[in-house]
Amino acid sequence: MLNTTFEPLTALPLRRAIVMVVCGKAEVVHGDSAGMTLNSASAEVEIPSVIRLSNFVRVPHRGRVPLTRAALMLRDNHRCAYCGARAETIDHVLPRSRGGPHTWENCVACCTKCNHRKADKTLSELGWRLPVAPHAPRGRHWRLLAGLSETDPLWLPYLGESAA
Repeated sequence: MLNTTFEPLTALPLRRAIVMVVCGKAEVVHGDSAGMTLNSASAEVEIPSVIRLSNFVRVPHRGRVPLTRAALMLRDNHRCAYCGARAETIDHVLPRSRGGPHTWENCVACCTKCNHRKADKTLSELGWRLPVAPHAPRGRHWRLLAGLSETDPLWLPYLGESAA
């Protein structure tokens, strides 16, 4: 769902999106990629993929993006930070057993093999190094995408360059 200024606000269930369109609170910007429609006795509504609100909604200042497993995997593109293989788990760069915090700057996506090899050791003890230093994601789209398993390609122009 987009604000009137085309700023992404949230992802919402299909049923709620259709109700908002039928009630006139939103308009369809992009329909379903398959071109499906919802038919009733008196109306035909295009199944929306992207809707835009009719009235502007003021969004309060948003703080840091919460650290979740889904958001971390999305940040690291589901790739192991150490070997580049498909990531299945999360690893703390400085292990929690050695006082490492559970923060964006200390967590990376990791494959099971590297996670077992690293165990509770530091990177210097293993002679490993990270190609990119972990950081907290920036941008409004992260709150929107963090809880989703996959996104519709039609959303990418509205989420900004860093989301693609």
